[in-house]
Amino acid sequence: MKTNTQVTSPPDPTVTRPELRRAAWSSWLGSSLEYMDFTLYTLASALVFGPLFFPNETPAVALISSLGVYGSGFVVRPIGGYVFGRVGDKHGRRIVLIVTLSMMGIATMGIGLLPTYAQIGIWAPALLVLLRLVQGFGAGAELAGASVLLVESSPVRRRGLFGAIVAMGTNSGIFLATVLWTLLTLLPDDAFLSWGWRVPFLLSIVTTFVALAIRTKVKESPVFEEAKERRAEATANQVEQPSILVEARQSAKSFLLALGIRMGENSAVYLVKGFMVGWVVTTTGLDSAVVTTGIMIGTVIGFATVPYFGKLSDKLGRRPVFLGFTLFQILFAIPAMLLIETGNPIVIAAVFAIFVGGPLPNLYGVESSWLVELFGSKHRYTFMTTIKEVGSVVSGGLAPVIAAALVAVITDSWWPVAIVLILFAGCGLLGALFAPETRGRDLTTEVDAVDESRALQ
Repeated sequence: MKTNTQVTSPPDPTVTRPELRRAAWSSWLGSSLEYMDFTLYTLASALVFGPLFFPNETPAVALISSLGVYGSGFVVRPIGGYVFGRVGDKHGRRIVLIVTLSMMGIATMGIGLLPTYAQIGIWAPALLVLLRLVQGFGAGAELAGASVLLVESSPVRRRGLFGAIVAMGTNSGIFLATVLWTLLTLLPDDAFLSWGWRVPFLLSIVTTFVALAIRTKVKESPVFEEAKERRAEATANQVEQPSILVEARQSAKSFLLALGIRMGENSAVYLVKGFMVGWVVTTTGLDSAVVTTGIMIGTVIGFATVPYFGKLSDKLGRRPVFLGFTLFQILFAIPAMLLIETGNPIVIAAVFAIFVGGPLPNLYGVESSWLVELFGSKHRYTFMTTIKEVGSVVSGGLAPVIAAALVAVITDSWWPVAIVLILFAGCGLLGALFAPETRGRDLTTEVDAVDESRALQ
């Protein structure tokens, strides 16, 4: 196992408290908007987009079509992440985050304003796809960029706490979207399908304007400013700089470790909040409100646990906190399935509340600061966005598909779901075991923490 790479504590960034507060609020609201978009589209795919945008298809095909549009956003996320990551490393984190926030906000509001198939025909689903692509392209750099800017601007001994704010934003987005959608579904069916479903999409523009008002006043990351000065000096002295491909090869080990950490965290999000919701409702015959209630309770719990464990990672380190939640997730997988098998609504809701209030947001909260500290300053934004989005596609895309395939083959059994949860959590366990501790690391260095740790041994 690796030891802490901290030798002497580097100085805190030259960021005032008001500037740091603006960066924190900006990151919170930006991540809230992304996950509000994500949750709203997931809910609308099942209930609204099929009949309104694909009315000529059978209900099953319409649902598949609307989910296909949803998936298109994920296809472009890695591309958007790489493009904006490169811009962020060259021109600054702040400008990218302003652009990505604007793209997501405009696209989300646009979905709320879209005419239906009955009004403009085939142009309706075509525009829905276009807006979803814009949404996904911008979202590809939002969460990683928010983490990078906030952690690079934070006091050294409080990076874990401030990095966890991004996870708090994801909680806020999911909670707001779920509450709004639940309230609107109380409308008569005709009113809901006519205008009710549009309300939360249109309201997202309020979050966008508030976040933009704050983000335009956020100071650029001091770490980036220093890296920019070094790059200008190297150019003036005609020092040849390695290409991004060379840098990527040199960071291969950091990539693999970070990818394992990301897969362990991200797979559970899509398995629990995505696949398991439908699977539990289908197998137990319970009303879906039981599961969504558990998720909402867990989300509220997360508002308390995320800052606490972010702060704990500043005291104990990133590795022990991440490993603790990963081990809990592995050990809880089989008991969770057995508890779901009881069919008791309160017990099932409690299982989802434990997942959503415990490992899911806290693994991401710790990851937000750990991955920023893991990479060197020169290409940190590019590598962060690449890892997050590739990890999302691999784990978030594959885990539910593998679970669904196994359940289809091995019917009337819970163990395939538990096995998939454990195997993907194992990827996070391996990544965390072999990654170095980074608490207190100097973020201005261009060397990855893995290489720095090796040099100190």
